[in-house]
Formats: sequence, C-alpha cells, structure tokens
Amino acid sequence: MQQVIDLVERAKAEAKGRAPSRVIPIAPARTVIAPGAEEAEVARILQICNACRYCKGFCAVFPAMTRRLEFGAADAHYLANLCHNCGACLHACQYAPPHEFAVNVPRAMAEVRMKTYHDYAWPQPLGRLYERAGLTVALALAAGLALFLVLAVALAGPLVHAPLAGNFYAIFPHNLLAGLFGAVFGFVVIALGLGVRRFWREVSPARDNGAAAVSAVRGSAAAEAAHDVARLKYLDGGHGEGCNNEDDRFTLWRRRFHHFTFYGFLLCFAATSVATLYHYLLDLHAPYALTSLPVLLGTAGGIGLLIGPAGLLWLNLRRDPRHGDQRQRPMDRGFIALLLLVSATGLALLAWRDTRFMALWLAIHLGTVMALFLTLPYGKFAHGIFRSAALLKYAIEKRLPSKLQLGAD
Repeated sequence: MQQVIDLVERAKAEAKGRAPSRVIPIAPARTVIAPGAEEAEVARILQICNACRYCKGFCAVFPAMTRRLEFGAADAHYLANLCHNCGACLHACQYAPPHEFAVNVPRAMAEVRMKTYHDYAWPQPLGRLYERAGLTVALALAAGLALFLVLAVALAGPLVHAPLAGNFYAIFPHNLLAGLFGAVFGFVVIALGLGVRRFWREVSPARDNGAAAVSAVRGSAAAEAAHDVARLKYLDGGHGEGCNNEDDRFTLWRRRFHHFTFYGFLLCFAATSVATLYHYLLDLHAPYALTSLPVLLGTAGGIGLLIGPAGLLWLNLRRDPRHGDQRQRPMDRGFIALLLLVSATGLALLAWRDTRFMALWLAIHLGTVMALFLTLPYGKFAHGIFRSAALLKYAIEKRLPSKLQLGAD
C-alpha cells in the first residue's frame, strides 16, 4: 500500500513542478531516442494513472501500465504507440483539465508517437519529412506528379485519343510502370521495415524477460496481435460502445471508417497482386474484364477507400481539440486526402478506360498513386506499422510473469 501512496505523492509533486528526478529513469544503453519533454510528460501522467487505475479496462495501455511502477523512455515509446487515441480515458478522467494534475493521456501519447515516427525513421534525416507531411504538401505533390505525367503523355501523343479498349500499356509500357513503382514500393518496405526494427530493438520484451521465455509464447502472441489489428479491437472504448469524438458521447463510427479504409487498402493491394500473378504466372495481360478478379477486388477496394477516408475526414474536422496533438492534424488530413484522390481517380479511370480520355485519367491516377507511395514511410501510414509492433509486444508481455514486486506493507 505504501508504494501506491508514494506514487500519488510523487505525481502531486511533479504536477506542482517539484518532482524528484528519479520519476523518469533513463537507461542510456537501451534508449535509441534521446528522452525529452514529451517522454517526461507521459511518465508524469502515467504515475498518476497508475495510482488511480480507473481506466484499467479501457484499452491495452492501462493493463500494460500496471506492470510498471516507473516509466523510462522506452516504456513511453511503447505505451504511446499502443494507445489508439480513442479519447475515452480523457472524458472519464477526474484529473483531466482544469484539474491541477492536467492529465490528458491522448495528447501526451500523440506527442510521443510523433517523436518516435520522426526519430526512428530510416534514413534518419528523412524523419524531418513528418513535420512537412501536411495537407498542402500532399496535394501539391500529387498535383505536381500528375501534371508531370500528363505532360509526358502530351509529348508522346495526344491527350484525347481514339479509344484504346482500356489498354493502359499503350500509354505507358508495362515494364516502365513495373520498374518505376516496384522501385518505389521496395524503398517503402525497406524504410518502414528498418524504422520499426529500430523501434522493436528498443522496446523488445526479450530485453527484460529473456529470449527463451519470449520464444515460447511468440506464436500465440503473434496470432492474438494479428487478430487485434484486424478487428481494431481497441477502438471500441473498452466497453464495446466505441470511442469519443467531438464530446463525451460514444461512437463506433471511427472504428467503422477505419475498417473501410484498412480493408479497402488491402483489397486494392490484393487486386495489384492478383494482376501481377495473372501477367507473369498465367500470361494473362491487361486490360481485364469488369468481371475479372483484379477488377472486382480493385473496385471493392476503391469504394472502401472512398467511404473510409471521407468518414475519417468528417470525424477529424469535428473532433474535440483536446484529443491528440493539434500539430498533427495537417499530417492526418494529408494522408486522408491522398487516399481519397487515389480511390476517386482509380474509379474514374475504370469508368472511362474505354473512352478518348483514358490517357488523361491514367496520368492523373498514376500521379496520385506515386505521391501516396512516396509519403507512406514519412506520414500517417507509419502509425499502423508501429502500433502493430506495440500490440505484439503487449500480447507477448501479458503471457509472461510480471516482474513487478510490491512490498508487503
């Protein structure tokens, strides 16, 4: 009991600006990112939350928090990426502003998340692009690339042409498109993979529990983490009624629109993958019939990427400003705008692929797709990768014995 009392007193002291320095123990050999004010604020808030524990059933953050008494930089990075920013804990918190403790978990976690994206980025100097991945930059990049491709088409032939029966390769050769987008996609995979690898090396549960113990539970933990990612489990507010958005009412729409976006993206990726197999394995070349598997998958994915991002943008514009970090709103909206442009131009290209304007729509669509790909490693898309890694750590960690030992008093 004395330990809990100490936590409360320590939290009160830091809220008044006189906390002891050991509230945030930093282990330099373990910390990849230099700890700063963001990690310090997360540690201060979680000291208070750990003494209260009212929100323990809300999401994975709070059960993971209870396995710790103090929060170093690695803990702050892990828990910040485990947070789904649903806002439920803010509206339930008795210590939220205007209380003197000023507990705002969503905002503190969002600020640390942004720092992890920035500092774990590969190549690291490109992490600064997160600060510029806003709506204006996203639209300008898409417009610039689309214009470049439109001009390239215009130099090679007329923009308005005789119908080509949907043959895109009559405009851009297959090998050119495969080489160009393959190189960009490869870079995206490498950049995101190396970034999340650096993150995992810092927060890996094997550091505290040993490789053998982690290996024994890794399989079941990976299955649970994949299940939680697929369901977006922690966007239900912990009680199944959803998260908060503009006020303290619960809503499941944020979860639903995320599902449309997530599965729409996967369906579009599946359409491209199936078309690749058709081309190289079965020697079946585009254009494909409207009833073919690549077209059906792409159409369903495109519709999902219209509904989901449009809904998320609507919620984002209405969201309580206390939720998250307001400085990240341009990055959020830039990513949403690119998803909308890709889906809208893709569906338009499908609808008008047999008309005289196919070349124009193809150039516009490819420009928006290229803009989306180029910004994936340095924009909002990264949150899904880092959050999946955090969910895996949580699934592993909760299968292992807690090393937290409290005294008998």
